[in-house]
Amino acid sequence: MSESASTVRSEILDVPRERWPHHIAVIMDGNGRWAEAQGLPRIEGHRRGVASVRRTVEECSRLGIEQLTLYCLSSENWKRPRGELDFLMRLLEQYMIEERATILAQNIQASVIGRREGIPANALREMDRTVELSAKNTGLRLCLAINYGGRAELVDAVRRIAREVLQGNLAADEIDERVISSRLYTAGMPEPDLLIRTAGEMRVSNFLLWQISYAELWVTEAFWPEFAEAHLHRAIRDFASRDRRFGGLRGSCG
Repeated sequence: MSESASTVRSEILDVPRERWPHHIAVIMDGNGRWAEAQGLPRIEGHRRGVASVRRTVEECSRLGIEQLTLYCLSSENWKRPRGELDFLMRLLEQYMIEERATILAQNIQASVIGRREGIPANALREMDRTVELSAKNTGLRLCLAINYGGRAELVDAVRRIAREVLQGNLAADEIDERVISSRLYTAGMPEPDLLIRTAGEMRVSNFLLWQISYAELWVTEAFWPEFAEAHLHRAIRDFASRDRRFGGLRGSCG
């Protein structure tokens, strides 16, 4: 770890633990633009982005963050060139194999959300293997959003609820926020407290649309391959300084 990262880590130690986020979600943006700025092929940006994933996962685990959700592949990303998509699928398979030992050694519980259609069988097999082997781990919950779209998730939840109503297992009047939440891909997970976005983009890009209703947003100009422990620490410190009222007034209980 760099000296600056160590310094920032020491700075967040004075932030009361109860002010830290429990669940951090990250939109990892800017791999291709970073590579182009360096005069490198876009795929090299994705390769370097894996190193940022590793740093972020390991640091969240060391810090005792409850859950980290990473937006790895959007359902809209299938519009990219075939060669880039093939590389991303190979990279996904490679990540699941190479990081498995670290995930298990650090007591990380891995999960994957998103639709499985379109993902090669080899990558699916390695994803499922990592999820299965880490299922009983009790440390950081690492959720990877792969072939994920927030609208698609809501469509799938509505279809599931509609089937339950048609089958007589659920009454229409029983449908409330709790019912909808329990039919999402993220059922059983805490909602994100903090949403980090890299590359300076000021949008949520169809990510966790239901779940981030009250999340705090933190945007950095750094491209994802540049994202380091220091950025994570600054995001946590900034989050801890905010007054989260959830629709109430300052100092109110509601």
